[in-house]
Amino acid sequence: MESNRGSQNGIQLLLGAEQEAQHIVNAARSGKQARLKQAKEEAEKEIAEFRAYMEAEFQRKVEQTSGDSGANVKRLEQETFAKIQHLKTEAESISHDVVQMLLRQVTTVKN
Repeated sequence: MESNRGSQNGIQLLLGAEQEAQHIVNAARSGKQARLKQAKEEAEKEIAEFRAYMEAEFQRKVEQTSGDSGANVKRLEQETFAKIQHLKTEAESISHDVVQMLLRQVTTVKN
């Protein structure tokens, strides 16, 4: 009987140790899951901040490029206007000679 009682105590002791081990394992799993969840939340926060930063940089560059584009258009318009004025001046300076040449060609009779 005594041996049966000793066995019974040993079994109870083992069951208690097993339950304690199970509690330790469960606590470790819970801690690990909590740390993973926290790490995931922090990573998502960092990703959102980086995305916002990159979007702001992109918008800034778009605005700079658009501003440059407007300046380029204005510069091209000015250059075009200057070239047109130059061509008009050149045309006016030689128009009398061209008219004279055309009249000579039209009025000259070749045999």
